[in-house]
Amino acid sequence: MPKPSRTYDCGPGCPVEATLDLIDGKWKGVVLYHLLDGCLRFNALRRKLPGVTQRVLTRQLRELEETGLIVRTVYAEVPPRVEYRLSTRGESLRTVILALKAWGDAYLAERAANSKAEAAPSEAGPLVSDPVPG
Repeated sequence: MPKPSRTYDCGPGCPVEATLDLIDGKWKGVVLYHLLDGCLRFNALRRKLPGVTQRVLTRQLRELEETGLIVRTVYAEVPPRVEYRLSTRGESLRTVILALKAWGDAYLAERAANSKAEAAPSEAGPLVSDPVPG
């Protein structure tokens, strides 16, 4: 069942809401990222997304196709071969997706550095000292 078209209030955040609505979903952004390199078959996409079920991936691909972000090509072969690629509209998201990846890389590196710093023993000694006799 296709997602009904949404209407937006056209306030200041409206364009951001509209964009996020198109790529909303746990796997859509990741699918778009993997399709930046070219066509992929269903099972190739599934291997790149080990945490997704076949049913969920199928639904996310259908929604991306309905919104015009990807193109699905079915080849009349036995067994049938289906390939997915970015549409022109999907390709126009390249800079957005790469910016999300760059931000995510920086965030994950910062988070790893903070975890490492919290796990490292303090060189300053104990935070609470014994009372000074006297």
